[in-house]
Amino acid sequence: LPRCLLVPGPRVPVLVYSGRLRMLARAPLPFLRSGPLTGLPTPVVSPPMARILITGCSTGIGRGAASELADRGHHVIATARDAASLDSLDVAERLALDVVDDASVAAVAAAVGEIDVLVNNAGVSARGAIESYPLDEARRLFETNVFGVLRTIGAFAPGMRERGAGLIVNVSSVEGVVSSPLGGIYSATKHALEAISDSLRLEIGHFGVRVVVVQPGYFATAMREKKTPVPIDGTPYEGLRRQWDGADERLLGGPRPGADVVARAIADVVEADDPPTRLPVGEDALMVTAVRKQLDDDAFEAAMRETLGLTW
Repeated sequence: LPRCLLVPGPRVPVLVYSGRLRMLARAPLPFLRSGPLTGLPTPVVSPPMARILITGCSTGIGRGAASELADRGHHVIATARDAASLDSLDVAERLALDVVDDASVAAVAAAVGEIDVLVNNAGVSARGAIESYPLDEARRLFETNVFGVLRTIGAFAPGMRERGAGLIVNVSSVEGVVSSPLGGIYSATKHALEAISDSLRLEIGHFGVRVVVVQPGYFATAMREKKTPVPIDGTPYEGLRRQWDGADERLLGGPRPGADVVARAIADVVEADDPPTRLPVGEDALMVTAVRKQLDDDAFEAAMRETLGLTW
């Protein structure tokens, strides 16, 4: 028989078999509120209403999380750069917030006052080869995905610290765990967010404030459609782009699931008595994070190359 390795992981065992990653089992746990893609226990009693501010609610994960949490009875403050994009969202408050603007963040902080939960979801993405990636575009990604988070933490964490309670949820990505070709700059921003979250947890946890990182896999969101194009075709990396296109669907075995799965996971984190430090969401995120913990760098890269058919 070919040699194989059973890699134990959180909730989703994975088989590394002849260099390929395969789902071995997907046994749903009966206590999950949102199904096997999230993994948090259902509260026995309804949690008290919380004041929750969420960034990046115009579309996708942020919008879904705002709607889900409002449906569960929480006071949701949905924000986006364009407040008009929030008009049809049924939440307690809808505000314009540009996380790259100091004055905008300060104005919203003054307007909303104390909050119980901060969900840092706003993000942008653009793929491209590292050697030719425009520095202005790299700065744009870091300004939103990293410095934007620092701005909102700076605005709302002091109040949580002083009250001795609060929750900060940072929406990262499976690409904050592993980097993909042509996605290095986006991955770098998410790796930075992971590091910031770990340091923040050690700093502010002493005062009773929790920090959780949510790591979605590849989901169908509007951010995928809004990516700013960095030219790849016509460059030496066009062949790599052709090979890599569709890698997520090969890993998932089909089209990307909708962002509502991540929205429910975020809501479950908010309502959990003891949320995990990190929560991978999606079959691909569970699989990749589990295998990455078990394999060394060379073995992991070889397994992923064969799984995704990458010969570059």
